[in-house]
Amino acid sequence: MNRITVVGAGAWGTALAIQAARAGNAVTLWARDRATAEAIEQTRESHRLPNHRLPGTVHVTSAMPAHTDLTLLVVPMQHMRSILPILPAAPVAICAKGVEGGTLCLPLEVLTAERPDCPGVVLTGPNFAHEVATGLPAAAVVAGVDAVLRDQVAAMVGTPAFRLYGNDDPIGAQLGGAAKNVIAIAAGAVIGAGLGENARAALITRGLAELGRLTVTLGGRAETVMGLSGLGDLLLTCTGTSSRNFSLGLALGRGETLDNILANRVTVTEGVATAPALIARAARHEPLVELPICSAVADLLQGRVTLTQAIARLLARPRRDEHDER
Repeated sequence: MNRITVVGAGAWGTALAIQAARAGNAVTLWARDRATAEAIEQTRESHRLPNHRLPGTVHVTSAMPAHTDLTLLVVPMQHMRSILPILPAAPVAICAKGVEGGTLCLPLEVLTAERPDCPGVVLTGPNFAHEVATGLPAAAVVAGVDAVLRDQVAAMVGTPAFRLYGNDDPIGAQLGGAAKNVIAIAAGAVIGAGLGENARAALITRGLAELGRLTVTLGGRAETVMGLSGLGDLLLTCTGTSSRNFSLGLALGRGETLDNILANRVTVTEGVATAPALIARAARHEPLVELPICSAVADLLQGRVTLTQAIARLLARPRRDEHDER
């Protein structure tokens, strides 16, 4: 029996612990806070993912195991670097999405910088935690340059109902996971402002084109954008009511302030930190890639424009052929 350590006891970490146990592994679920770990271990349920009991093969602790066969790193992107020094020396599947503020690094770049002794992949795709925990059919991507490690992670974590596909374009997969959260905020704002389903469909489609330009410019492949880590994740996050990023945009569209929305949340909405970091990361590259939707979201979140101004700016863009890559 393989040993898997899931680092992070939020909703997604808890769901992945359940899934890893379902796949036949001995699982340790690590929580930073001792009281939280003890409460989950005793009740066999996390308040972040209610009504989903942990199997008996899952042990919950705040003490990081010294040895494991695989670590599933399921902490928010902006906190990932601080956790890496305490991980055991073992392969890591990063399950966080985003771009690190300040350094503008993607998840695997942070792992390589901090823990070169831990080979890594990313596990990403269109997945809501409660559905995976229930065992409903789902699919995701294991992306990395090491084909053997990709296959090992897929074999250890996947089951017939949780189908894992390999992908050798980690740049494209990571950018899809980052950008979709930003575009989902825009999609939520469109619906919250009452602009209609036509507008949301147009925004998702043009957002996909943005993601394609960004991915190719930063060294990824266009076909990755059309896969689970791109189109698949974008569709789910821009239409699913369980999406934290979509719901934040929805509240913004209805007139709530960002500070008020965040003050009433206990979970992280990754798109808020990712939007400005993604724009800054893109600005490092030549030729300069146009990201009108992501730029509008970043400006809206940072208070540089109002929602009305952001919408007007997007609608005022010059007409061009659909596949004009500008």
